[in-house]
Amino acid sequence: MKLNITDQFLLDAYYYLEKGNDIIDFMLKPPTMRNYLPGPKNPFFKKYYQDNNRKKFYNLISRLKRKGYIKVKNLENKKAIIVTKEGIGKALEARFSSGDKKLRKDGKWVMVIFDVPEKYRKSRNLLRSILNNLGYKVFQQSVWISPYDVSEETEKLLASFSLDSYVKIFIIENI
Repeated sequence: MKLNITDQFLLDAYYYLEKGNDIIDFMLKPPTMRNYLPGPKNPFFKKYYQDNNRKKFYNLISRLKRKGYIKVKNLENKKAIIVTKEGIGKALEARFSSGDKKLRKDGKWVMVIFDVPEKYRKSRNLLRSILNNLGYKVFQQSVWISPYDVSEETEKLLASFSLDSYVKIFIIENI
């Protein structure tokens, strides 16, 4: 499935950050020269800058900013693009919709069971969004399963949003 340019850009940014850094640390740290996407002169952007003309490239960046997927900052007198939490969520969604899914090698499934109190409704909705973005499917109301190798990402995201105290993660052989 071919992704639109917005999703492809965010997915490429996600992979770029995943190679060099811990993606969760990148999201949660305040912007510094060590945790940012370098500006348009960096090789990461060449694909988008060369394939499209200059105006289309800057329209893409503007659209991503307007939707809240990225922020553009001046860090040490250099332009830097910072991918927001919403941008990471959109990238994960694009990753799974593009068919870039890695099944667990052992054939087991990841099961997430959660019980978030009603007074934390926003946190519960955030949790569902995270699970959905990671490729989980609803098995029962508060039980989600996935055949994909996403247990590490799940643990990191849950910890980063302080949801891990409400969640149990299991590796199961059959459903």
